[in-house]
Amino acid sequence: MSVSLPHTMEPLDSSSGGTPASRPRWRNAALYLTAAWSGFFVMGVELLGGRLMAPYFGSSIFVWGAIIAVFMTALAIGYLIGGQLSLRSPSLRGLGLLLIAEAVLALPIVFFGDAVFDALSYAIEDPRYGSLLAALLMFGAPTLFSGMVSPYAVRLLIDSIEKSGQSAGRLYFASTLGSAGGTILTTFYLVLLFEIDTIILSLIAISFAIGACLCLPGVRRHAA
Repeated sequence: MSVSLPHTMEPLDSSSGGTPASRPRWRNAALYLTAAWSGFFVMGVELLGGRLMAPYFGSSIFVWGAIIAVFMTALAIGYLIGGQLSLRSPSLRGLGLLLIAEAVLALPIVFFGDAVFDALSYAIEDPRYGSLLAALLMFGAPTLFSGMVSPYAVRLLIDSIEKSGQSAGRLYFASTLGSAGGTILTTFYLVLLFEIDTIILSLIAISFAIGACLCLPGVRRHAA
């Protein structure tokens, strides 16, 4: 017996649902902007993380290798988990909670980063492994949640199987473009104008604000 697949993908709940015609136009734009911001956030924290660790571990290729390895690994795991979560009633509220978690888990970087880096620099003589562990402890968790944002948002964008690749491509374009913007803006301008802690706290505040907006009942109701 043959079974034909439906041409449209039914929404999993009311907050991620609605037919394409019934959804407000700003909804998809909000998803693209959220993915772009998450990319911006990741690159900003990564670059500033290198500056924060430099006084304790130096700025050699070993240290940057440790930082990049932690961020790439955390993002990869985040992609997997985000993809799995997107199968369980995805919603704007769920996406907002990912951004809020990303923000909250980045707070220890500001408040405990120096103490952790200092302790590990003395406890582990080899800066390769000291910086690797330091980067994992301080940046692993927020980066993992950042990685969960894009695959989760993709599921909220998909209206039909035929356009799923197009939707995913556009969203990852937005996310990567956000990463490029975060790299340029952080390294060319922000570090020249503000203290590192101020920049990180600003990134955290923006992520939290975006996440909170996505969680508002009114926003979820009108986007359904």
